[in-house]
Amino acid sequence: MGFTEQRFTVNLSILFAELPLLERPAAAAAAGFTAVELWWPWADSPTPGRSEPDALRKALRDAGVRLTGLNFYAGRLPGPDRGALSVPGEESERFRANVDVAADFAASLGCTALNALYGNRVDGVDPADQDALALENLALAARAADRIGATLLIEALNRPESPRYPLVSAPAAMGVVDEVNAATGLDNARFLMDLYHLAVNGEDLPSVIDRYAERTGHVQIADSPGRGAPGTGSLPLEELLGRLRTAGYDGWVGLEYRPGGRPSAEAFDWLPREGRRPSPHANREAPS
Repeated sequence: MGFTEQRFTVNLSILFAELPLLERPAAAAAAGFTAVELWWPWADSPTPGRSEPDALRKALRDAGVRLTGLNFYAGRLPGPDRGALSVPGEESERFRANVDVAADFAASLGCTALNALYGNRVDGVDPADQDALALENLALAARAADRIGATLLIEALNRPESPRYPLVSAPAAMGVVDEVNAATGLDNARFLMDLYHLAVNGEDLPSVIDRYAERTGHVQIADSPGRGAPGTGSLPLEELLGRLRTAGYDGWVGLEYRPGGRPSAEAFDWLPREGRRPSPHANREAPS
């Protein structure tokens, strides 16, 4: 089962980042893609004024691309932050202020997957207190996602790049998924399975897939080492994605890799142009 059997969506926060934000949707469409995803686009503003979301909404619609995933406010990405919802004080307040703003923006574009990055550990704060704050804010996010018919995604990152982020394994992230679903009773929290992060953590990817595919709401890929395009590292990504489909995952696969010092439009040579649009045999939504 090859790459052309997948449904790919381009992360416009890491690919085409050499372009102004409002030019990226059209660039993705010109490269042959019909779906995109984004980190929260306004890192310094969890509650931007009306003009900025309106302009991005128009750019997406004019390009004819679908927004399939959106991060809640997560601080400075790329940068030292790894989320905000578990960080006491101003950052968690900014996250809370963003929850309905992000959900409403997603709903206006038919986006049904919202990613909530957990946040780094903070010196002088009891991890148990951070975890309690995180659960409270994730429950808030889950309810906002439920209001718009969306899935709440919980992601594991990798320890070498995010040493202060507590969710650095698939079981750790799944534990939080279970806690959120138990707290809300909504059962709309799911695992975001990023194969790059899990590989850097040294996890057994086939076992992770077999164990968690049915409870995965979204998948992201980059090759390892290097976080480049498929084929630039040593991960058998085509094989792993085939295993995911065999295990029952038929949702979107986010391309979240670095273009490698070249224009992003040149970083898709691993994928035939006909494979950049959803296959007619892969037309269902991700599990919710």
